[in-house]
Amino acid sequence: MKDIPIYGDYIQLDQFLKKLDYISSGGETGAFLEGHTITLNGNKVHEKRKKIRKDDILSIDGVEFHMTGA
Repeated sequence: MKDIPIYGDYIQLDQFLKKLDYISSGGETGAFLEGHTITLNGNKVHEKRKKIRKDDILSIDGVEFHMTGA
């Protein structure tokens, strides 16, 4: 599991994917969601702009990211 600091109250899923270089623009988010398994705290994610908050655990194809405060 990788700890990822977030600044502010939350980060949106599309912004998070760009931060980690999974996508290069927000327009690619939908295609990325269709081609990968993404869960937030164990629940499948379908929303492109899902809010991810401190202490959430996001999993992308089995790789887990733990959100920490900055």
